[in-house]
Amino acid sequence: MAGKPVLYYFNGRGRMECIRWLLAAAGVEFEEKFVESPEDLEKLIKDGSLMFQQIPMVEIDGMRLVQTRAILNYIATKYNLYGKDAKERALIDMYTEGILDLTEMMLQVVISLPDQREAKISLIKEKTKNRYLPAYEKVLKSHGQDYLVGNRLTRVDIHLLEVLLYVEELDSSLLAPFPLLKALKSRISSLPNVKKFLQPGSQRKPPITAKQIEEARKIFKF
Repeated sequence: MAGKPVLYYFNGRGRMECIRWLLAAAGVEFEEKFVESPEDLEKLIKDGSLMFQQIPMVEIDGMRLVQTRAILNYIATKYNLYGKDAKERALIDMYTEGILDLTEMMLQVVISLPDQREAKISLIKEKTKNRYLPAYEKVLKSHGQDYLVGNRLTRVDIHLLEVLLYVEELDSSLLAPFPLLKALKSRISSLPNVKKFLQPGSQRKPPITAKQIEEARKIFKF
């Protein structure tokens, strides 16, 4: 029997959190090995574990996978969260890319300099309210189903729930004009595996602290 996937990253959200979310939603237990110093990262590079000398890295099914999207694609395929055919996968990919764009904007706020933060947050709020959330509300309205694609749970529902929770952390009023997204958030949050991941004590990571940002700067040299 194959062992649990092992996730290599620092002890924070960053680019690994969406991977944690997808594994948890699929009901997959995983282990984490935290990279806590530049020396930890250098050791992984020297022993050939990191194809492009960067993390996240996931050990799964005898492979050492890097690149966040590649990891997510494999997990979604393996656990039947990637649609039933090429057309559904195309929609899932398209919707996912929008979510990842918004998530990346939020990540850039976290690592930005203090004097840049307010402007970046204002831009995120504007894009969230006028570009991203209306697009996903429109999808749900167009077919009247409980999930974004194929009337069944796929990876994009999980990715969307994750980013909706980040939006609420940023400004809870942003979600108010979107009743279908609020309903989807409640619905997906109630699924047993997701509900478990949302409980205290899970491997879900809290908002990053200033101390963690400084630690990450030392490790990743940004």
